[in-house]
Amino acid sequence: ANGHRVMTVAPRYDQYKDAWDTGVAIEVKVGYITEKVRFFHCYKRGVDRVFIDHPIFLEKVWGKTGSKIYGPTTGTDYEDNQLRFSMLCQAALEAPKILNLNSCEYFSGPYGEDVVFIANDWHTALLPCYLKSMYKSKGMYETAKVAYCIHNIAYQGRFSFSDFSLLNLPDAFRSSFDFIDG
Repeated sequence: ANGHRVMTVAPRYDQYKDAWDTGVAIEVKVGYITEKVRFFHCYKRGVDRVFIDHPIFLEKVWGKTGSKIYGPTTGTDYEDNQLRFSMLCQAALEAPKILNLNSCEYFSGPYGEDVVFIANDWHTALLPCYLKSMYKSKGMYETAKVAYCIHNIAYQGRFSFSDFSLLNLPDAFRSSFDFIDG
């Protein structure tokens, strides 16, 4: 409404009847393997809504597995959540650069690199880390900024410190993830 181009990026947990396959796919490194993800898109209320498509998201949906999106029971995380949300963050960083979206009469083409990412909760907490280590260090997204918002501090996405290597971040980031509880 204020003249800004806005994109949301979320996992594709369901079919989202009005989202269509963009035909764009990328590969991201998740743990020790490379996975292919696809982008789905719809345009609603002036917002490009992008969904990251991969079986790792769809298999965790209510009605398909009878479980919850973040864990099998409330308060319990799936063992692969750090990999799932690593995938989401990496794909979200690629979306503004590679998706050629022509949804609106005022904007067309990719968003480019002059963007502000708004990361919400622990699910997207890796985004600023990947932005710094994988992009800014290579001269990309030089003017991009990140606002990190915490919606619910009760859910923190805590995982074993021994899983740090699965995040594919430089060792220099390791101390940023050390957390002493209590």
